Amino acid sequence: MDNQEKRHQPKDTHSPISKYILVNMLLFAMCISSTTAHAQDKTAEIDKVFSWATNNSPGCACAVSKNGKLLVNKAYGLADVHRTVAITNTTVFDIASIQKQFVAAAVLMLEKEGRLSLSDDVRKHIPQLPIYGHKITIDHLLTHTSGLRDWTGILPLSEDKPDAMTLILRQEGLNFEPGEEWSYSNSGYVLLKEIIARKSGMTIDEFLRKRIFVPLGMKSSQYLSNLRDSVKDRALAYEKQGDGWKLDIKLDNDRGGGGAMLSNPHDLIIWNDALANNKLGKLITQKLQEAARLKNGRRIGYARGLYLDQDRNNRVIWHTGGSAGYGSVLVRFPDQDLSIAIACNSGDEGNRLLAVRRIFDLFAPDRDTTKRSPGSPDQNFSVAIDPEDLKAKEGLFFNERTNQPLRLGISNGRLRVVNGGPLVTIDKDRFRNPDSQLSFFSNDKFEIHFISKDQFELKTIEGKVTRYRRAKAFRPTANELQAFVGRYKSDEIGGYFELSVLSNALMGRVNEGAAPGFPLTPVDTDAFQLSNVMVRFLRDSAGKVIALEYSNPVVRKVQFKKILPK
Repeated sequence: MDNQEKRHQPKDTHSPISKYILVNMLLFAMCISSTTAHAQDKTAEIDKVFSWATNNSPGCACAVSKNGKLLVNKAYGLADVHRTVAITNTTVFDIASIQKQFVAAAVLMLEKEGRLSLSDDVRKHIPQLPIYGHKITIDHLLTHTSGLRDWTGILPLSEDKPDAMTLILRQEGLNFEPGEEWSYSNSGYVLLKEIIARKSGMTIDEFLRKRIFVPLGMKSSQYLSNLRDSVKDRALAYEKQGDGWKLDIKLDNDRGGGGAMLSNPHDLIIWNDALANNKLGKLITQKLQEAARLKNGRRIGYARGLYLDQDRNNRVIWHTGGSAGYGSVLVRFPDQDLSIAIACNSGDEGNRLLAVRRIFDLFAPDRDTTKRSPGSPDQNFSVAIDPEDLKAKEGLFFNERTNQPLRLGISNGRLRVVNGGPLVTIDKDRFRNPDSQLSFFSNDKFEIHFISKDQFELKTIEGKVTRYRRAKAFRPTANELQAFVGRYKSDEIGGYFELSVLSNALMGRVNEGAAPGFPLTPVDTDAFQLSNVMVRFLRDSAGKVIALEYSNPVVRKVQFKKILPK
């Protein structure tokens, strides 16, 4: 994949597939068997978890508490590779989206003081937000149910590279009606920080410092509005490049233009223990960890700035953070009164999710591993069907109402939704989603019923039925591809696509990207795909191409109008 192709695709550290992997790794941690380690051996075992971090590489810091007592606070690797400065217990990291729970707590404090209500229309506090025809509440922002496009999925397309707030306020459409779905959107938390500032009369960094960090004793934590400011004990971030390391840090508008929260695992453990002991007040703590509901009443695995999961009788409350080479994870297991915090500056090197699994296994060997009762039905049991019948059902399908894509594939003899997991076979035409994953259909345990080989109905757990159709074969000739050639501009994005034909393939490039750009594969009538990006062309009543709609996992149907010759 060339650089131009990489730029037009959002780097989504909270993508559906990464969420699916994380949840399963965390839950797996709670049910695998382990050997009991003596207390004095646990530090040595944790050293082994981070043994990949050397005196010549970036690394991680890790802290663990159990029953309110700090048991581990260790550091591995370098904060500054060039100057060989070691990571220490006081080193701070950009914790990225872990900050969302702090922003949510700040909003709840203002609600308790009567300065706002979670049911307020966001436009009451930010009237500059466009009128979308649907009320977006503060709680929609907190729970990722607003339908706002995620600015991180739009910025790579913008030529002028504005700050996140400017980009958000330019958007003319929503991904979905507020409250109808869950979809992770950083845009909501950009607006929340602005609301906090407007209602409190303090900047977000001042509010968090005075109301949270100082009272709780989080001495190393701060919100830094300008990431170019000098900060004592800050780790730089890197990515692996061959045998060495390259700086990998997002600054300025690439980071949203609004700064970031810096902290370390020790302070994050203080925060987790504060939540465990209601130090913010019982009402605020409860609301922060209260499962959100969609319009249809479905409870989802997200609260306000926190993910909520459960494995049998064991609860998991967690969030990750990722920005360029920074990566962090903060997890609390309430039933074991165990907290684990890890912050790293090593990009994809060192699997912090696997580290959580191994550390949990060290400190909670006596967790509940209740088995299914003998004779009870296996909810994941699949009946066997003819492999040819199964193969006939794979392929790309589109929602007949919204044109949203859904791809079915086969893995290990089972039909699966690509990026969503395997389905249980009920009979040769009926399949069920056995696992309720938040990032995939908003925790829906849906059922699929094929009514023909080219059409199926998806029935939600509440009984709503949506029909999907198979993508139609589309093999345009070189002459037919000429109808799509040209420049397409979007004022709300502040960028354009340039499309051309090369060797019987439609090629696209974003703004001033290097020609000829990236190839677009035809997948349906007037629709083309590149990885997780879908481009669908629109025609007027005379059949002339006049625009295209761009979609990716966090952005739906952004329209780019074709610039027609004068």
